[in-house]
Amino acid sequence: MSEAEFQTQVISIARMYGWRVQHSRAVQMANGKWLTPIQGDAGFPDLILVKPGARGGIIYAELKTDLGRVAPNQRDWLRAIDASGGEACVWRPSDMATIAERLSALKTNVRVTP
Repeated sequence: MSEAEFQTQVISIARMYGWRVQHSRAVQMANGKWLTPIQGDAGFPDLILVKPGARGGIIYAELKTDLGRVAPNQRDWLRAIDASGGEACVWRPSDMATIAERLSALKTNVRVTP
């Protein structure tokens, strides 16, 4: 399974359980090179998932194929997020059952404010 196919599945599961999802898409330049236009440090995780109104309801997920490797700058981001109390994950297609369990686990207590 490609990383793009895997990402589509993760996003679908997240939305099914009420998570908001953010992903910055790469663009192909005229020279054929793929870039993700960002301002800041490279290597930020692929997905940010937020479950409104839930404790522990924010996940930073780096997605990899089952054989994909985490780059040093990605590892730096994941460690920084973890050291700050965030939930940083590396998810692979072989983790799909665990991912679905994690995304279905939180109950929401959403407060509506004017």
